[in-house]
Amino acid sequence: MRSLRLEQHAAPLVAREIPTPIPQPGEVLVQVRAAGICHSDAHYRAGRAGSSRLPRTLGHEVAGVVSALGAGTTTHAIGDRVCLHYLVTCGRCAHCVAGREQFCPDGQMLGNHRDGGYAEYIVVPARNAVLLPNEVSFEHGAVMMCSTSTSLHALRRGRLQPGERVAVIGIGGLGISAVQLARALGALEVFAIDLDAAKLDVARRFGATTIQAGRTDVVQAVRDATRGLGVDVALELIGAPDTMQQAVQMLAVHGRAVIAGLSRTPLSLDTYHHLLGPETELIGANDHLLAELPLLIDLARRGALDLGPVVTQSVPLDAAAVNGVLDALDSYRAPLRTVITPLAN
Repeated sequence: MRSLRLEQHAAPLVAREIPTPIPQPGEVLVQVRAAGICHSDAHYRAGRAGSSRLPRTLGHEVAGVVSALGAGTTTHAIGDRVCLHYLVTCGRCAHCVAGREQFCPDGQMLGNHRDGGYAEYIVVPARNAVLLPNEVSFEHGAVMMCSTSTSLHALRRGRLQPGERVAVIGIGGLGISAVQLARALGALEVFAIDLDAAKLDVARRFGATTIQAGRTDVVQAVRDATRGLGVDVALELIGAPDTMQQAVQMLAVHGRAVIAGLSRTPLSLDTYHHLLGPETELIGANDHLLAELPLLIDLARRGALDLGPVVTQSVPLDAAAVNGVLDALDSYRAPLRTVITPLAN
């Protein structure tokens, strides 16, 4: 089968013919119909968050059709439309049993610790293949497996309650999803904050109050719009210390700032004025949970979540095309979300 492989960090992906994987007992073989290109993939390619072993097929946002079953697999049928939960875990440890499988010591992420979806086929445990209804496209199903599910998990970590106000900092694939999910979960008002006016236009279509960074003091703008109160939940989806600080500074009393953007740069805060005094919280959000996916998929099925404006481009399973998207992601020039459609070749 055709596959795009990372053979050396800080080097382009290369096209290779490798054996089609054979599903083992309890596994399914999935023909890939769509694989999202995530900013994390650019990090993996660059070696900023290196794979455990090279070569590796990237791609952790995957949707497709079950094409073969391993022995004893009874939960699926050939032809099932599925999207893939990207974390393969043991299912037995204390973390898995408690429903926090992202901390499983044996956890393996598709496209990082084991081969992912930048290929014609992928094999996963059957429990990782979540049924995808006909109302949801493969492209949207793939993107939901990372950017959208991460946004939902971040909102749940922030304990968003109906009637609360939310700020979303960073209006990319995660941010557009977060705006819609916050509204679906009952937020009274959602503020969308970004440098890019075009992305803010998309957020405005989904009912967000937009604030263009770089043209105004975003913290003061949020304070002014809320009559000095601030927001109850602020999601930071960029991964920059400055925007993390802003997330904390714009909080209301007892507000929660949730950091989902990736960064290894230390964060400096005025702990008295921004944490202790107003009794706010700084919360990390790490990945998402398999148990959260049914709600997400149902929101998409019912039209409460529209990923049409998020998936703005598709490319074939071609090394030059995919490397071009990864280059654009590395320089923050990429469109909201691009998916690989292998059958387009």
